[in-house]
Amino acid sequence: MFDEEFFENEKRDFVMDSFEFQNGEVLENVKVEYMTYGTAKYDENGRISNAILYCSGSLGNYAGINKILPLSFENCPFDSKKYFFISLTALGSSGSCSPSQTGLKNKFPKYTMLDVVNFQKQFLAEKFDIEHVLGLIGNSMGGFVGLTQAIEYPDFQDFIISGVSSYKVAGHDFILSSFVDEIIESDPDYAKGELTYSLIRTLRIACLVEFNFGLSKEALRSKTNDELKAEFEEFGNEMIETDIYDLKYCNRASMEYDVESDLDRITSKVLIISCRQDPHFPPELDGIPMSEMIEDSQLLIMDSELGHLCFNELENISYELKEFMDGFDDS
Repeated sequence: MFDEEFFENEKRDFVMDSFEFQNGEVLENVKVEYMTYGTAKYDENGRISNAILYCSGSLGNYAGINKILPLSFENCPFDSKKYFFISLTALGSSGSCSPSQTGLKNKFPKYTMLDVVNFQKQFLAEKFDIEHVLGLIGNSMGGFVGLTQAIEYPDFQDFIISGVSSYKVAGHDFILSSFVDEIIESDPDYAKGELTYSLIRTLRIACLVEFNFGLSKEALRSKTNDELKAEFEEFGNEMIETDIYDLKYCNRASMEYDVESDLDRITSKVLIISCRQDPHFPPELDGIPMSEMIEDSQLLIMDSELGHLCFNELENISYELKEFMDGFDDS
């Protein structure tokens, strides 16, 4: 069993000796940034039996789990007295092993969603001796990771909660990702592997493409043009803190994500959360067909003018989440 100090709600770092990517490349001294909170319970072998893994969206870090903290009080869906939560900064995101953290920039190994899954799975085994988690909660790209894990390792978890996500990147989302990719590669400085003024400007433009796909159309329309202009400018200024190489690699991994033909391999129970106002993954194109293709799945469609950012309002579906989680409560 682990000492109680590992259950504090604060950032920690762990270093794995090495990690092998799908393409065979190996990196050594691999950093993992993570956080835990909650109450660990143990099985007869002394292993944690109630772990829930949280996976943030694109380039998010361990702090993405804050989205569910309002629902972690006693008798709430994610009661911290019943569950032990682990949230890590994913492979490819700054803070953990990534183009920026390693300094490899455009020499970093190409990675896939399966690499992201294997990275976190190896971390759980090495750090916590965890061979099975109770479940995984994935938001946006975190949902890609969740479905990939459920397909490749069907016995590794009992449930998956996939929020504002999909089973593939296609249609307007594929074009959006292709546009971001084109913008970045159009800068001749990208190949140099060094940050230049031109690359910072290119990064800002590439990130601004995403601005229109966060909040719902209704939320954007309710603002004046002056308000939108100010928020657009602020968003661009904030996003230049992102590393352009982290963005490029993550965007490429997302573009190649497609598990449609493998959804029948999922044996975990799946809760799909869609938002009617989501510009990225509207229910009729993503959540509804996904629920029809996954045998043991439940679809929950919520309304929120936050659109793709609706995970910041999960308290609005607290009752439904509690009903789902009660199926995994052994207390």
